[in-house]
Amino acid sequence: MSNDRIGFKLDQTDIRLLECLQADARITNVALAERCHLSPAPCLRRVRDLEAAGVIREYVTLLDPEAVGLMVSVFIQVSLEKQMGQALHLFEDAIANCPEVMECYLMTGDSDYLLRVVIADLKALQRFIVDRLARIPHVANIRSSVTLKQVKYKTSLPIG
Repeated sequence: MSNDRIGFKLDQTDIRLLECLQADARITNVALAERCHLSPAPCLRRVRDLEAAGVIREYVTLLDPEAVGLMVSVFIQVSLEKQMGQALHLFEDAIANCPEVMECYLMTGDSDYLLRVVIADLKALQRFIVDRLARIPHVANIRSSVTLKQVKYKTSLPIG
């Protein structure tokens, strides 16, 4: 497997390292080396090489949204008046400053953007849509779908 964007070739050991780190980013270097059949020094070197190459972007802690009061998960489709460069940049810059937007994708199809938003409740969702999203220049249409249940969620990429 290769990553052409950054020119870094992943071998089977790299893939195993990445799978282990995706499952548990807090694993010690010694335990990681053991699981990947390496000694600690080469294991650490490989992980640092993966970091330097941009294959490993960052290490994060995943929180339970409900445990921190974010009870509503919403997918929002946004259409712009015109899909012109300036309108796209304005929208993307505005969305970058919205902490409740977890993901934002430029799309093909019926809408220009798809957002995944987490928020405390429906009143907060209304405020977000009316006071923030609808006020972004060039926004023409907003369609939201509130999730009823999360069936599957994962953060590990299928690299193996």
